[in-house]
Amino acid sequence: MIGRARPGTLLTGLLLCASGGCTVGPDFRPPTTPAAERYTEADLSATTASADIPGGAQQHLLPGRDIPADWWELFRSPQINALVITAIRDNPSLEAAGDALRAARESASGQRADLFPSAAAKLSYARVEQPQSYENGARTSELSYTDYGAHLDLSYAVDFWGAIRRRAEEAQAHFDNERFQLEAEYLAITAGVVTAAIQTASLEQQVDAQLMLIGFESRQLETVRGQFEAGSATAADVATQESEVAQAQMTLQSLQTRRDSARHQLAAYLGHAPANAEIPRIDLDSLSLPVDLPVSLPASLVAQRPDIRAAEALLHEQTAALGVAIAQRLPNISIAATVGSDAATPGEMFTATNNLWSLATQVVQPVFDAGRLKHAQRAQDARMKAAAALWRSQVVVAYQNVADVLTTLQNDAVGLRYALTAQQAADRNLKLASAQYELGGVSYLSVLTAQQIYQSTSIALIQAKAARFTDTVLLYQALGGGWWNRPSVTNGQPD
Repeated sequence: MIGRARPGTLLTGLLLCASGGCTVGPDFRPPTTPAAERYTEADLSATTASADIPGGAQQHLLPGRDIPADWWELFRSPQINALVITAIRDNPSLEAAGDALRAARESASGQRADLFPSAAAKLSYARVEQPQSYENGARTSELSYTDYGAHLDLSYAVDFWGAIRRRAEEAQAHFDNERFQLEAEYLAITAGVVTAAIQTASLEQQVDAQLMLIGFESRQLETVRGQFEAGSATAADVATQESEVAQAQMTLQSLQTRRDSARHQLAAYLGHAPANAEIPRIDLDSLSLPVDLPVSLPASLVAQRPDIRAAEALLHEQTAALGVAIAQRLPNISIAATVGSDAATPGEMFTATNNLWSLATQVVQPVFDAGRLKHAQRAQDARMKAAAALWRSQVVVAYQNVADVLTTLQNDAVGLRYALTAQQAADRNLKLASAQYELGGVSYLSVLTAQQIYQSTSIALIQAKAARFTDTVLLYQALGGGWWNRPSVTNGQPD
């Protein structure tokens, strides 16, 4: 029989046992960052080529330079700044990621509650009536009575093997994963807005250039028609120029379609329907190309990329879950206690004769489950290893992203210089060919060839200018976007 001093002693002993118990399963340690001194196979120049044109400034690559949180402001475009602010406020994907983070925070806070005992107060009232019955040949009288009860039920799961602590660790790691998923979504949305805005501005300028070319070719068509009437041009020349004007119109329609699609994409980033989005016209030549570009050291990239940090948090989550799976195969200890009073009338409650208490402990050891828990542990071990492989894959992709952008920055800067040279030469050639044709010095074929070259080089020059800006956006994105420099509610711990 358990005496009155024993329940407290037993409870204290079990609590001490739980506090001194082990935590089964592997302890999480951040993966080792791969050693890399540079991103590319060969050392790249610290500066890019330049071209004497808006967007053609020479850029300087500065190793170790930090990234500002609002990096898009470096383009010095009030229109782009306003679009980014709108997207941060209204984009539904970003809102969903924020809600998922808040849910993870509350789950992590709730999971830690399992480390403490739980208590529930219970008040009861019962009216009992028992009919007559016969016992040993004698008839008993009817019995009726009233029972009032006030109980406090206590329960506690002894975390001897650390399963509850591992679940709390798992929930905290899931919170971290959601936090960095939000940062990754934030980076994708902001970079997407700036890229789409640059693309829209580029296509607007291409449309303008195509309209100017159509005007020139339309005037050229009138010239050819006049020369045909004067007998100095053939009907084939007129038909050829008419075809050229029609081809230019077709190109214009294609450019307008691409421009409208880019605006629709930008509206989607803003979280608005295309019909409701207020997208201002952005002049590509009004953008300022950042000349001092940060290049984070390879050793710092793993800590900066939110997708890598999310993958690390996922690995932590799966590692803690393995500890839970192991603990579920071991004996589980629980304690249940009740204190209170039962009485026939409310006034008799809590008197010495009606007080009651009970204390029970339970140890449950899985004996046979046809291998369910064993296979669950093995499955969780495989998920942990898969998460580790995913982390390594994210790191490799991150290094690839930065290497691609650094190489593209160099090549596109040189490409812009050549595009400018080609466009300027094509412009001179078209003017000379047109003037000579009007004087009868060259055939119409020379003018037609010059038109086609001028058209392609003009569009290529605009695309090359836009590429310099887009490459810069991709560099900021590949390096992590500077989220660590932005005050944010996502940087806290769960309440």
